Amino acid sequence: MFKRILIANRGEIALRILRACRELGVEAVCVYSEADKDAPYLKLADRAICIGPPPAKESYLNIARIIAAAEIADVDAIHPGYGFLSERPEFAAACRDCKIEFIGPSPEAMARLGDKVACKKAAKEAGVPVFPGSPDAIEDEEEAVKIAKQIGYPVIIKASAGGGGRGMRVCHDEAALRANIKAASTEAQAAFGNGAVFIEKFLEKAQHVEIQVIGDKHGGAIHLWERNCTIQRRHQKLIEEAPSPGLARDKIRPVAEAAVRLIQLAKYHGAATCEFLMDSKGDFYMLEVNTRVQVEHPVTELITGVDIVKTMIRVCAGEKLPYTQAQIGQPRGHAIECRINAEDPARNFMPQPGQVTTWHPPGGPGVRMDTHVVTGYVVPKFYDSMVAKLLVHADTRDECMDRTARALKEFKVEPIKTTIPLHLRLMNEPDVRANKTDIHWLERLLK
Repeated sequence: MFKRILIANRGEIALRILRACRELGVEAVCVYSEADKDAPYLKLADRAICIGPPPAKESYLNIARIIAAAEIADVDAIHPGYGFLSERPEFAAACRDCKIEFIGPSPEAMARLGDKVACKKAAKEAGVPVFPGSPDAIEDEEEAVKIAKQIGYPVIIKASAGGGGRGMRVCHDEAALRANIKAASTEAQAAFGNGAVFIEKFLEKAQHVEIQVIGDKHGGAIHLWERNCTIQRRHQKLIEEAPSPGLARDKIRPVAEAAVRLIQLAKYHGAATCEFLMDSKGDFYMLEVNTRVQVEHPVTELITGVDIVKTMIRVCAGEKLPYTQAQIGQPRGHAIECRINAEDPARNFMPQPGQVTTWHPPGGPGVRMDTHVVTGYVVPKFYDSMVAKLLVHADTRDECMDRTARALKEFKVEPIKTTIPLHLRLMNEPDVRANKTDIHWLERLLK
């Protein structure tokens, strides 16, 4: 096991990793920008090192400064969390070059699965169902038009690197495709430093289902069943639940097993998520692989009992997976995660930076709060607006939704606006209760 780990992230995921280190008996070093210098969780770290000014490109995205902090603190490993540098192969490579273990996949495995075009080829080899579309990145507009005619409209343009909806355009006809192909490439280049894009068949109504997998350095790999992330806005997830409502185990099992084959093919170690869209017939098509721990990983922890962050650290330290697939067994109960963002839904989700003078989180049976916020905390304007993840577990989905609604009513945050009222509304929406949503349902509701 490692002696000392540097946490190359901030906020709730930094605190989550820090707690995992504590339970493993590993020292934790946190880095922080000048905007986060008063973050309460820094006091829990064995050491905290400032890595630069508030802008992420000068701090949390600055590889040289993070590596320098790691060398100053003499750490054995770096955990990147999610976002920032977590899916940058060049960061994983820099860690390896400096003889620091990257708590995640090798740069080669990350590049293979993180690039959507390369990943799609590997998925076909592993028997994972994929969307019909371009086999490689699109070279020119006419090529895109030709492929779109073959697979039929609507189609979606996607960035080969990165995610989060950037470099993504839905096109319902040739005119829209021609108008958007260059814009999508330009956006992808600005966001990820890679302007490569490809096109796929687009499902108008689909559910978003993802498989959590973990691999070790000895060729072992398991899945931890699935999560449903269908309720989202502009490709950003708001609510996640597990297991996916109404999905039979014999339907999801072959998809989960294919996801395991994919990461074994890539010689992948660490946590990964294989994301799929499921159509109205129950057929699956892979979207991408996230080569990191997901924001919504605690939902899976609640239905399996597996500590995903600690398991990541263990396998990256060279240990074998502590569980077999048989030991994972079936999902236990139902879990829901609400991402609580400092945003005002009534004003087109405008970010709400500022000081939190009232912070009263909920509690009670089956309620878990993952957050770094306390009373007096100042939400900075420089980073993602998520301030907490409310997680609830119960025996059945209906009980879980009732418990989530109860917890949301208890949750008081002032004076900034948050998404709590929207989450409460969603818990009482008939379509949500009846599982009659799709990936565009929330946007239609908000209109």
